[in-house]
Amino acid sequence: MGFFKNLFSKPKDGERNNTALFSVQDGTGVIDLQGWRFFSELGENTMTATKAMRLSAVSACVEIRSDTIGKLPFYVQNIHTKLIDESNTVTRLLRMRPNEIMTPFTFKKLLETWRLLNGNAYVYIARDKKDGNITDLIPLDPSFVSPELDEYGHIWYRFMNGKVRRLIDQSSILHLKGFSDDGIVGRSVLSRASDKLNAMQNQELFQSNFYQNSANPSGVLTVDSDLNRDAKGKIREEWQRIYGGADNAFKIAILDHGLQYQPITVSQKDSQFIETTEASIADIARYFLVPLYKLQAGKQTYNSNEQNSIEYVKTTIAPTVKQYEEEFTYKCLFSKDVEKGNEVVINMNAEMRGDQLTRAKWYNTMRNIGAYSVDDIRGYEDLTNVPGGDVRIMPLNSIPLEMV
Repeated sequence: MGFFKNLFSKPKDGERNNTALFSVQDGTGVIDLQGWRFFSELGENTMTATKAMRLSAVSACVEIRSDTIGKLPFYVQNIHTKLIDESNTVTRLLRMRPNEIMTPFTFKKLLETWRLLNGNAYVYIARDKKDGNITDLIPLDPSFVSPELDEYGHIWYRFMNGKVRRLIDQSSILHLKGFSDDGIVGRSVLSRASDKLNAMQNQELFQSNFYQNSANPSGVLTVDSDLNRDAKGKIREEWQRIYGGADNAFKIAILDHGLQYQPITVSQKDSQFIETTEASIADIARYFLVPLYKLQAGKQTYNSNEQNSIEYVKTTIAPTVKQYEEEFTYKCLFSKDVEKGNEVVINMNAEMRGDQLTRAKWYNTMRNIGAYSVDDIRGYEDLTNVPGGDVRIMPLNSIPLEMV
């Protein structure tokens, strides 16, 4: 755990290195840290991530989107040759082990979860002091990190965890953002959907109270004589003890002393409780840009779900993937690698697959026009190459008129 020790250990007075800074210097001297812009969403968001994840619709949306990012392959690829750079340390980290305690799936899923629920996900880039190669990618809890902008327009990241405080240069931090008002700090989905999430939480609380108090709606107990406050309280408590709660629903009530029970007959259907719940789920799905069928809600047909799945990848996942690719390429690769045409690429082919018949038609078309070889098609299906599979073919039944 040496990289954690290097990150969190307190430097000596006046010590400056590429992992932690207490002061920032340039050619004119030390920059005054007072007055730096401080970005924070604390206090703005009334719906916390913990509360929101108790709502099934929110939990499902976060799980679906983070799982999608978590299972996509990340690697360094040359944009000219389309070959994966297996020798690059970034490829090894993203495909094998980003740090000593996380698998690539866990690492990527965590980042996307933080990005959705907190608006920002941060990764500390630990480098070898000798050659500058990346040794570990360490996720930082976003509640401990704040982007800060100095008077020269340079962004620094303040890490504060108890007595441990660090200023880290932006070149050592991967910053993945949600929706942003200024392009510097992201806003969580929860901050924009807080009113709807609070309403959903109140709906679930109503439903819980409905079944705790009685499977039938509330009613009125009447008696001909006057009762004082203590007598009313005792009757109410005794009635609730015997007949309250879902376990006691539909028990036969035995009344004495002239008591009469008059139920208030308002069912969940009459109060449009079910319809309201379904509408709320649809609203949350829209906030997270997740198709309703993935939440087991709305009308579902095989054909529409197939199209919705492809649309989900194009409109929801593709923009997020693009941000990951750009940030990882800019922060993780050396300039010489970028000049050679290397980029961090996220392969979405697996997510774009349709049903077998659709894929077969697409592959057949692409092979017949010479765009795909057999090995190309097998690669998209996660199959190994075969002898002669790299040969491309195309029909000769169409030729230019001057060659007739």
